[in-house]
Amino acid sequence: MVENGGSKNHQQPFEVSIDGLQQGGSKCFDDDGRLKRTGTVWTASAHIITAVIGSGVLSLAWAIAQLGWIAGPSVMLLFSFVTFYTSSLLCVCYRSGDQVTGKRNYTYMDAVRSNLGGFKVKICGLVQYLNLFGVSVGYTIAASISMMAIKRSNCFHSSGGQNPCRMNSNIYMITFGIVEIIFSQIPDFDQLWWLSAVAAVMSFTYSTIGLGLGVGKVIGMILRVRGSLTGISVGTVTQTQKVWRSFQALGNIAFAYSYSMILLEIQDTVKSPPSESKTMKKATFISVIVTTLFYMLCGCFGYAAFGDFSPGNLLTGFGFYNPFWLLDIANAAIIIHLVGAYQVYCQPLFSFVEKAASERFPNSDFVNKDIEIPIPGYHPYKLNLFRMVWRTIFVILTTVISMLLPFFNDIVGLLGSIGFWPLTVYFPVEMYIVQKKIPKWSTKWICLQMLSIACLIISVAAAAGSVAGIVVDLGTYKPFHTSY
Repeated sequence: MVENGGSKNHQQPFEVSIDGLQQGGSKCFDDDGRLKRTGTVWTASAHIITAVIGSGVLSLAWAIAQLGWIAGPSVMLLFSFVTFYTSSLLCVCYRSGDQVTGKRNYTYMDAVRSNLGGFKVKICGLVQYLNLFGVSVGYTIAASISMMAIKRSNCFHSSGGQNPCRMNSNIYMITFGIVEIIFSQIPDFDQLWWLSAVAAVMSFTYSTIGLGLGVGKVIGMILRVRGSLTGISVGTVTQTQKVWRSFQALGNIAFAYSYSMILLEIQDTVKSPPSESKTMKKATFISVIVTTLFYMLCGCFGYAAFGDFSPGNLLTGFGFYNPFWLLDIANAAIIIHLVGAYQVYCQPLFSFVEKAASERFPNSDFVNKDIEIPIPGYHPYKLNLFRMVWRTIFVILTTVISMLLPFFNDIVGLLGSIGFWPLTVYFPVEMYIVQKKIPKWSTKWICLQMLSIACLIISVAAAAGSVAGIVVDLGTYKPFHTSY
């Protein structure tokens, strides 16, 4: 960023001789010297919506089934409000100091570094990378479930319903892992511009099909609504299981709303004036309303269709009813979405490790040297041995963990609980306090801290419920042997 106190004779960066293109009044560059941003409220809203609506929507019917018709929708509304409010606080942290001329923070980590610094930056990085690692495990499990659903559906119909079509998930996780090993070797995978468009189309495809099938099932029952006010009843599950499942449901809902990590990166695409924070607050409001409405429809119609026996993954609950080909399309869309989403989420972690290794071993050919492999009719492929070995080990590790813990709901709940409080609440609140210089023990400071503590308690409860669910499932699951 250009300092305001420079000499009049000092030529500023990006200054050119053509009239109208000087840095001060540039039509091509923003105040930080980067190309002019063109994003609006609507483009930012679209980015948030496509980022938020994903595999988390599949577990919402199950979450509402644990909480019931009163607590389920109420908790979802509560999470939407907290997410909107803390996102509004985070928007203010895009610029340090003045909201018009202050230094830009291009990413979540940049904002934490500028506002909090020190040890908290390391804690934030650890939580982020741990969350990214966990998401890769969750995506592997979700993709294998969809692969099995397609295989079982076709098996069921080809046998005329005579074959129970039991199968083991391991082969499907290994298949997904092999695909990810191949894709992870693509340099600059994050720059493939069409990836976001494909992911958005796929996520809306399977989410909409899930919603449509839920609505259709309710109509097919002559508008009979299943479920109860308090959710799954004691008797169907034990009293202890009821408590743990209710806690776990909080984590599932939290996971569905997790997008704070990318909010500032989306905000960095927005033009000004007006200030980016004003535009982003409007975009956040619009996107939270849209996603909450969509989540309410998916979760509530799913619960209305299946009642207390709502499946952990909504699309697996429709069994093998016709039109089975529509379910195959939905599950195929999930697989395609997760293949790309896995890479998008892992790229920051890949880059962090590779950058750290390069700085630690600057003279190592194994770490830094690219071997060019000619490809006829295309640019040579640059093979980096460290990248190949490290990324392959990473994918193998996530695949093995997925095979050991193939519990979709438990993992989603745990991921939601791990990421919700620190990334969605704690850091935005702390950065906002520093940004606005809110006095300690003032009324606003106390209210913000109370919000943070309340959300911490919710996160701890959700994590406890998810861990309890994993322990229970491990009691009946034999790794590498159990079939479904």
